[in-house]
Amino acid sequence: MSKQIIFAFTLFLTLGIFAFTINRLVQFFKFTRPAFPVKDLGKRFRVMTDVAFGQTKIFRRPVIGFFHALVFWGFCVILIGSVEMILDGLTGTDRILKFLGVVYNAIVASGDVFGLLVAFSILIFLSRRLFFRIKRFEGIEMTQITHTDANIALSMILLLMVSLLGMNTAYVAHMQISGEMIRGMYPVSQMFATWLSPLPVQPVKVMYEICWWTHILLVFIFANMLPYSKHFHVFMSVPNVFLSRLGPLGKLDNMESITREVKLMLNPDAAAAVPPADAPLERFGIKDVEDVTWKNYMDSLSCTQCGRCTAVCPANITGKKLSPRKIVMDVRARMNKKGPGMVKNGRTFNDNKSLLHDYITTEELWACTTCNACAMECPVNINHPAIIVDMRRYLAMEEASVPGELKSVFSNIENNGAPWQFSPHDRLIWARDLEIRIHETEM
Repeated sequence: MSKQIIFAFTLFLTLGIFAFTINRLVQFFKFTRPAFPVKDLGKRFRVMTDVAFGQTKIFRRPVIGFFHALVFWGFCVILIGSVEMILDGLTGTDRILKFLGVVYNAIVASGDVFGLLVAFSILIFLSRRLFFRIKRFEGIEMTQITHTDANIALSMILLLMVSLLGMNTAYVAHMQISGEMIRGMYPVSQMFATWLSPLPVQPVKVMYEICWWTHILLVFIFANMLPYSKHFHVFMSVPNVFLSRLGPLGKLDNMESITREVKLMLNPDAAAAVPPADAPLERFGIKDVEDVTWKNYMDSLSCTQCGRCTAVCPANITGKKLSPRKIVMDVRARMNKKGPGMVKNGRTFNDNKSLLHDYITTEELWACTTCNACAMECPVNINHPAIIVDMRRYLAMEEASVPGELKSVFSNIENNGAPWQFSPHDRLIWARDLEIRIHETEM
């Protein structure tokens, strides 16, 4: 009974801390702007199945992608075992889901095998980070704290798998030594259990209890650590893919306020298009985090910091300062900095800094070619150009701060109706002396 009380207290403490963190993020989301309507649920489920659960984008790098997919699939299976442990801890039972029979055997066997595969994969990931200089893991945005965060998270996952295998091994050995029936199938732990068979029952049972508590406490700690870590994508990747932008990547969304003004100019009688006189002035584009959409902020929370976007960015490859990964990471960092102030003082809170200029420079923004290679490559369907284009809109429409070449283009469009420096009356001069033969069939 005392074990149940201690476990219940630990669980409720974990849930309380996690609820506080989620509430904090919900408060931050309230300061973002609307994005697109969430519809076409069937298509969204197909995209989620393909990209999130099928890990199709990860497999573009087949070797390391395979090991990452093993980790993801392993977590999905092992999660069921964690739920069973929570139910056992609250009720004082052991293997409460054993009534599932053959299904239970399959789940337990899969979790046991994946425990070993995930541990092996994590060792590869840690080795790559500690002993190999992977170019896409480097960059101005990848500080020492960022690397330490990744190493701690990977180490905790490794400990989770070791404690899981230790728990299963001790359970199998304890059942064998005491002559009791083993619930579930343990292909990997069954082999390890032979090492413990010479031991008495009590030490093996103590080992089981130690591994059980170690594993579940690591689960609780890891769950509350994730929202403050780059590995928050463990929670966020699936919903972020489900809420992906479904339209073509190259399509730039029109600004609603500008569209409304154009429609009003074309049809002055459309009084419904005019906003109320007391409506607050709407900012054009993005200057700070309160100007980003909820999807932009969700993208920043889902970022895996893998660097695949920056690795394929033509601007970055040619030595420009732009790093799509940095843009997304800066959104999250800026919200973490300004968000608490806005929660306390309201949306008008000003700390004399902004996402644009203080975090992201204009040089980075204008280096983007909007080729969408970053969005195409991102394994969690983050749309980097959406943020970049909106910050450019702010620069052009609020600050009139654009490169000289673009100023000429804007001036030509205003004066000539085209980006070229020629009068509309001179557009066909190039064809004046050309002999154009018209076929009779076309007459």
